[in-house]
Amino acid sequence: MKNYKILVISILLVASGCRKKENSGVEAITSPGMGNNPSFDVIVTNHRPLLSVFNSKGGIGKRTYSMQLDTSDQFNSKDLIAYTNIPEETAYVTGYRVQEGNELKDGVRYYWRAKATDEAGNSSGWGQTRFYVDTESDKHFMNLVRVPVKDVSVSSGFNEKNNIDLDDPGQLSFWQSTPPGSSTQWVEFGFDKPTTLTRIWMLSNPASKDNRLVDFVWQMSEDKKNWKDIPDTRINNNDTFRNILNFPPVKTQYLRLMINRWEGYAAQINAVTFYSPGMPPLPELPNRDYVLVVGNQENGYTFTELQKFIQGLNIGLDAVVVPHYEVSLDMVNKLSRKPVAIVLSGNNANYPNLAMFEYNGEFELIRHSDIPLCGICCGHQMIACASGYTFIRSMGWDDITMLKPLRNIKPYVNIVKESPLFKDIPNPFTAIEVHGWAVAIMPDDFELLAESSYNQAMRSTKKLHIGEQFHAEIKVPYNEATPYLVNFLNMAKEAYKK
Repeated sequence: MKNYKILVISILLVASGCRKKENSGVEAITSPGMGNNPSFDVIVTNHRPLLSVFNSKGGIGKRTYSMQLDTSDQFNSKDLIAYTNIPEETAYVTGYRVQEGNELKDGVRYYWRAKATDEAGNSSGWGQTRFYVDTESDKHFMNLVRVPVKDVSVSSGFNEKNNIDLDDPGQLSFWQSTPPGSSTQWVEFGFDKPTTLTRIWMLSNPASKDNRLVDFVWQMSEDKKNWKDIPDTRINNNDTFRNILNFPPVKTQYLRLMINRWEGYAAQINAVTFYSPGMPPLPELPNRDYVLVVGNQENGYTFTELQKFIQGLNIGLDAVVVPHYEVSLDMVNKLSRKPVAIVLSGNNANYPNLAMFEYNGEFELIRHSDIPLCGICCGHQMIACASGYTFIRSMGWDDITMLKPLRNIKPYVNIVKESPLFKDIPNPFTAIEVHGWAVAIMPDDFELLAESSYNQAMRSTKKLHIGEQFHAEIKVPYNEATPYLVNFLNMAKEAYKK
């Protein structure tokens, strides 16, 4: 960075503000990036969240950070919480956990800002965002099921199917009305038959205010001719890109989203998901011992092909895949034969753009099930997320090692606590990584087993629940981590016999 070339700059430069000296070779301090965790309007599920920012750039010497929280966006109320002199944590991100005695209140919107200061006393501007606190929102399975859409039509624009492409890349693809358009745009959804609905999840432009919906209402119809507003779905002056609309159950075959106003030149929707009250059906079980694989991708499956991997191990285990939005503690308790183990898969989505309430059933298993459990990548992070959403965060960079040729792979995961899980694994070992988020704070009853520059493996001190940030199941010659998952499954089999 340019700021490490300042030794030849005069003392006058140090005494003056570096933001005024960009032409003299000192880089101005940028505001911290507030899109880490908690980012804009996410729901925080712990009274003492970890506040993480992407590091500022520029300035003179080392930077420290100031962070403030308040119930007022002016940061001048009696609820103001302020922290100063927070050192940079890594080369990319810095975090600070809300301290004991400063616990945040449920049901409250908090405004949060941060700024950086260099060694010469120069400061950046404030970066600012906001979030909600609701520590009860993730406690129980949502008691809802997704409703598939048969067809979609729109008033104008292109890519109307992007409204309902429920996969991980679908968060970023979108329908957009034709600009400049009329004063009103609409999207119609049809179901196979009249269906009872009680919740709608909506995602619009995550990147900026442009194209986000401002005034809208949902309507229902039996014939696509006569439309009636659905109570509690009219939103005026909407100022967010995520909406969870809960309303008294209505039965209808057709829905229409009437968009009366939006930001920018066109209306945009990235994803819409509909929910009906009820419980998903129990999965069909094989005739032999099996592993329950929880698919954490948006479509419920897993790009790591965990099911095939487990079935191909020749250790006498089958595998059953259940989507994350269908699994729950109640479902597992009702199974006629319990699984030998539960494995939580990875995904390739950006958490702030997900309907996180869909993971509540998975959180129930993490918290309350005694069945041996292993979380892989996203599943590993979900173990920490079950204690607090902000306990996971973006690293500020992507660790993707599976694409590197063998000659470039170096051992980089260090075992820090011996365990039977590492039988037949060297120390250090090479593992496959495909992720940009990591565990920042472990649950209280977990211990660290392996690390690189972040948490790579952990285990509960109370039961056989483990996590792995790496992908033991990916079959490439240089993956030395495969025994970690195999050892876990063998340990689970032994526990199952008792």
